Amino acid sequence: MPLLPKLLVASLIFLTLPDAFSQDKSAKKVTYTNPVFEPILADPTVVRADDGMFYAYGTMDNWGDGKGAHLIPIVSSKDLVNWTYVKDAFQTKPSWKEKGGIWAPEVVRVGGKYHMYYAFSTWGDPDPGIGLAVADAPEGPFTDIGKLFLSSEVGVPNSIDPFFMEIDDKKYVFWGSFSDAAAQGTYGVELSADGKSVPDLSKKFKVAAGDFEAVIIQKKGDYYYFFGSKESCCEGAKSKYQVRVGRSKSAKGPFLDKDGKDLKERGTGTMLLHMNDKYAGPGHNSRFITDDNGDDWLLYHAIDKTKPYVSTGANRRVLMLDKLSWSNGWPEIVNAEPSTTSVQAPIFK
Repeated sequence: MPLLPKLLVASLIFLTLPDAFSQDKSAKKVTYTNPVFEPILADPTVVRADDGMFYAYGTMDNWGDGKGAHLIPIVSSKDLVNWTYVKDAFQTKPSWKEKGGIWAPEVVRVGGKYHMYYAFSTWGDPDPGIGLAVADAPEGPFTDIGKLFLSSEVGVPNSIDPFFMEIDDKKYVFWGSFSDAAAQGTYGVELSADGKSVPDLSKKFKVAAGDFEAVIIQKKGDYYYFFGSKESCCEGAKSKYQVRVGRSKSAKGPFLDKDGKDLKERGTGTMLLHMNDKYAGPGHNSRFITDDNGDDWLLYHAIDKTKPYVSTGANRRVLMLDKLSWSNGWPEIVNAEPSTTSVQAPIFK
């Protein structure tokens, strides 16, 4: 064969190779296996910074790493799968309450700043409360602003687990946890325009019963979805924590489950996530996050039954990630339980 035709044939073959390689590359999926961070990142909240990095924050816990109690640990990731510890949000614990831990941080962007609404409580605390700290950047440092309210001041027992939301250009905080008292439940109340105080505590409104905690409310399509956790969070391998949902056309409710029952009644909520043979107590999820492929993902904590505690005795609540799919207007997770094998990872370009 003459030299020129040989070169043309070689060129044609070479030109077809990139397409074949790209097809193979596109067919290969990036995968991950739970957990996505350990030893502990309980009650996670997540925020995305302007540069695309995700920052997650967890409840104050002693990881058994010789550093004492982490005062709201901060971890960062580009893809929701590979997380790196950054630092703690606080250098010293807020002092507006005499005793307690800093629990269930809720970090959001408000007016160009990063607001961290947090719970200040001990186990069995008769008067826990909600506080606020503010930072210029997601990695802090966070400066404590102080108390928003105590349970006794707002008239809601066990006032923990804050959640921030804007509704019709107004700012709200939702909160609440387990209680059998007459005033039990998950409530919301309007914040000031800067999100730093509550002008009128008496204007609170109830959205769910007192067998829920860890409220998250998020819109998808025509509905607002209420995610709440029930049962025991912190009994090691015996933990029965689980996530249940309801939905409403209004961010203030009423939220109904699939059976049409109002979440303000105890014993309601459609199951989204429960324990399996490997993981106990999956719950207290973050807001769901939509990747560049349009898929939604949920971060939450759970406890590996084979190693439920760290050396300090703290529950080893690791950070978990699972895909949230939607069927007939309701969120679902495969088998309603934590994934335990290698699964497809979120896509972020």
